[in-house]
Amino acid sequence: MSNIIPPELVRRLGTFAGFDTAAFETAHRQEEGVTSIRINPAKNQGPDTTALEHVPWCDTGFYLPERPVFTLDPLFHAGCYYVQEASSMFIAHAVKALALDGQPLVALDLCAAPGGKSTLLSTYLHADSLLIANELIKSRVNILVDNMVRWGHANTVVTNNDPSAFRHLPGYVDLMLVDAPCSGSGMFRKDAASINEWSEAAVQLCSERQRRILADSLPALRAGGFLLYSTCSYSVEENEQIADWLCETQGVEPVAIPIDADWGIEQTASDKHACPGYRFYPHKLRGEGFFLAAFRKTADQPSFDRHIKADIPRPPKELQRWVADSHRYFTFSVGDELCVLPKGREADLRILQRVLYLRNAGTRVGRLAKGDIIPSHHLALSNARHQGLPTVALDKEMALEYLRKGNVPPSVNTQKLSGWTLATYRGAALGWMKLLPNRINNYYPKEWRIATM
Repeated sequence: MSNIIPPELVRRLGTFAGFDTAAFETAHRQEEGVTSIRINPAKNQGPDTTALEHVPWCDTGFYLPERPVFTLDPLFHAGCYYVQEASSMFIAHAVKALALDGQPLVALDLCAAPGGKSTLLSTYLHADSLLIANELIKSRVNILVDNMVRWGHANTVVTNNDPSAFRHLPGYVDLMLVDAPCSGSGMFRKDAASINEWSEAAVQLCSERQRRILADSLPALRAGGFLLYSTCSYSVEENEQIADWLCETQGVEPVAIPIDADWGIEQTASDKHACPGYRFYPHKLRGEGFFLAAFRKTADQPSFDRHIKADIPRPPKELQRWVADSHRYFTFSVGDELCVLPKGREADLRILQRVLYLRNAGTRVGRLAKGDIIPSHHLALSNARHQGLPTVALDKEMALEYLRKGNVPPSVNTQKLSGWTLATYRGAALGWMKLLPNRINNYYPKEWRIATM
């Protein structure tokens, strides 16, 4: 691969004190990038990481020696890990350093698709938090829903709204993550085609769009709440200049995040307000280009009245068979499907239903029929699922056949089970099968099935 980095971008970076232009260009001529994964601690059946190198700023992140075909790993489809660029895992360190994991809060990931940063927040926030994962672009919402379902947390709501919609929730969220659409220069090494799309005009256009997104959505952040702003751009116009603009116009103050000097992260200071920024360069660490800055809202912010009455129906008794500790959840219906969210979030659901367009909320348990529940695929992958449900263990070959929505022969049923049963691989649930006297019906969703290989 011969990546020719835009000369104007290289020239600008060369004005930074101590920037090693030659090393930066050499890193972009490398044939292979870095592959990293982040394991799901809630699903301890994940890959063996004992021989893998840790991502220094993320205790659940690991580097792989080479990039496998993830489609052919059933544990990937089970949500046991997420393939994520190592630099962006720095958000985990920011959450912990700012003590945002110490108590329940409402968090908003504003530009969430495909879901890497939302699944990260799901892992690192307090277990009783509520996460709103939003994506503006309709065509990208389905993959966001799928990835959040795989990750398995029931305390997540996926929305499909323009950032301006969150103005109608003033002071509602405690933490806002804005991984803003950008010119993408930090991903040149992984996506060589994006080099041809880069221009100074595109940088300026992105900078203007980033300001609009932030100005439209920041009213939703409460006074004293935290903003994490990030891009995968190297351009000052999209990073440090945005930090100065935030301090000047949006009623926030910068917050420093302690880092280890051995990590290779470059700490910068914006020109006007000396806002700490954290830059990731591929010639200084094992990761792609990334930028993050943190802020605390200092301006007074009128708050949304969250004290509304939420009449929640009594959960059906059938729920106890399917949902673990069912008393910890309240139930609601979406169409003919029964869903659960953690108790204490009843009012939040009603508020979000009134103000936003919801694509998914909590965990879909299934449809009530003839005194029982026809289980949803979402439940199969959920951490809310009852652990006492029947399972059938599949070897890798048969697990892949199941994921192709192929035929599973009755010979795998060595436990003399019948009815709804979880197909599992190495203890991780993949989805539902229905065991009948002479056959096994594969209920893996058609839209999720993998291509034949």
